[in-house]
Amino acid sequence: MSKSAAGFLILALLSGILHLSLIQDAVVTLPLIACGVFSGLFVLALIAGRKFKFDPVLR
Repeated sequence: MSKSAAGFLILALLSGILHLSLIQDAVVTLPLIACGVFSGLFVLALIAGRKFKFDPVLR
């Protein structure tokens, strides 16, 4: 996992926990929107990390 993917995972978890601790109703709040955005960026960072792997073997 790349550093950016780990960062987005931590941000998504923190914003999700913040939403659950602040709001008990089923209301869309800014931390919940941020959690969705960071989760999407986490998935994109994982995909980009798998696609651009460094190949040490020079052929």
